Amino acid sequence: MAEQQTVVRCQESWRRLLVGQSPAMERLAEKIRLIGPKRATVLLSGETGTGKEVTARAIHAASPRSQLPMIVVNCTALPESLLEAELFGHVRGAFTGAVQNRTGRFEQAHRSTLFLDEIGDMPLDTQAKLLRVLQEREFQRIGSSETVRVDVRMIAATNLDLTGRVREGRFREDLYYRLNVVPLALPALRDRTEDIPMLAHHFVEKICRQEGIPARHFAPETIEMLHSYSWPGNVRQLENAVEQAIALSGDRLTFLPSDFLLPAAAGRRPEPDGFPRYLPLPEEGLDFEETVARLELQLLEQALQRAGGNKTQAAGMLRLKRTTLSAKLRSLSKTVGAR
Repeated sequence: MAEQQTVVRCQESWRRLLVGQSPAMERLAEKIRLIGPKRATVLLSGETGTGKEVTARAIHAASPRSQLPMIVVNCTALPESLLEAELFGHVRGAFTGAVQNRTGRFEQAHRSTLFLDEIGDMPLDTQAKLLRVLQEREFQRIGSSETVRVDVRMIAATNLDLTGRVREGRFREDLYYRLNVVPLALPALRDRTEDIPMLAHHFVEKICRQEGIPARHFAPETIEMLHSYSWPGNVRQLENAVEQAIALSGDRLTFLPSDFLLPAAAGRRPEPDGFPRYLPLPEEGLDFEETVARLELQLLEQALQRAGGNKTQAAGMLRLKRTTLSAKLRSLSKTVGAR
């Protein structure tokens, strides 16, 4: 039985779309294995950059509809006046600029899958028409009285709190329940950090193959640095960072920490004691005194910000006397400003 399960899973080509072997990704894969063959509507939620479209493609690839292409619509990429025509199509003369008939995305997705990204931003009027399609499996093109019937599997995605938008009156409650048949919450990258090395290598291979250049490798300290970073932009940010590193590293085949220009404001994942585990040393070196001064000044300013400008409270956060904090602020401001 174990051998049969291994063979079946090796044949699941859709699993290659989900890069990672962390418990969170294995749980996601198991859910896709269950819902892929079904027709049930799926609602994907998660932070920006967690891979909602990739997950939708995996669900589609795991379904009997995979022989036809998945149709994708980004609900924020089109103005409200054009979104309805994009979804349902129109006939010639239906409105100014409609110079010919247009097939909408629902018709294009007949017997396939329609993926609506950023569904939380859909206008209320369009939400009402979408609800009717989900209920009746039919619609009318703009400017036409002809009813079009479709067989479409719906996957929607959002990075917003739809229940909150329902309370605010910005999202229809009945549509929310129609979409939320099978909810899937995608994990943030910081919640599956063991996948970071695999993802980084995956993006290197992908980008180098596209660029037609030799594959790059990671120095151990570079992997350590990537692993310690918080990745507020999730998988998308990691992919962009790898692409940037490939551009900055020139012909060198080994990535160094200095090849990754990660925003300092985002921070790094702290150790349990709250101190960052890694501070990369640029290849060209640095001014030690200035760097330390800047770090001290950043800590002082952060403490003041959290304390609402109260120096006594800020000093307590840093285990300093109030007079010491004030003196350091004056000294460090001059040191950093003079350099």
